[in-house]
Amino acid sequence: MADAPRKVPPSATRTEMTWIVMPGQTNSHGTVFGGQVAAWIDVCAAVSAQRFCRSAVVTVAMDDLMFRAPIKRGHVAVLQAQVNWAGRTSMEVGVRVEGEEPLTGNRVHTSTAYLTFVALDPQGNPRDVPELERVTDEDRRRWREAERRREWRLEIRDKGRPEKVPR
Repeated sequence: MADAPRKVPPSATRTEMTWIVMPGQTNSHGTVFGGQVAAWIDVCAAVSAQRFCRSAVVTVAMDDLMFRAPIKRGHVAVLQAQVNWAGRTSMEVGVRVEGEEPLTGNRVHTSTAYLTFVALDPQGNPRDVPELERVTDEDRRRWREAERRREWRLEIRDKGRPEKVPR
């Protein structure tokens, strides 16, 4: 396996996936199951993470997932992911989910999730990841917000759940 480049811009990790919501993926209200959306989020985020570190990755955590709006049967689920932050062996990937009405193209933001991944070497051990090169003001903003979420995650791990989730 070739070594990952020393610096990778967030733009190189951008991933977009789409799915048509089929009847077998919906509940009795005709909207996609939340667990199905969570699975799509995990896949989209994993592709982004792998594009960043060019190695196998595993999901460590998905922050609180809240659904702002449903995605209806026959509509298109659009997921966009990007690496926001990277440490020594781990990274945060943000995923935005939208529901698209196929006949009009109108999109509605339905949820946002933040996932933590760890890069793995061929033996399944954590491995170092490249540096995330913050090129734009948007990249730097995402980094700062991801650092706050990381502090929150570490607080949960060390002390239990705090009252407020940083966004």
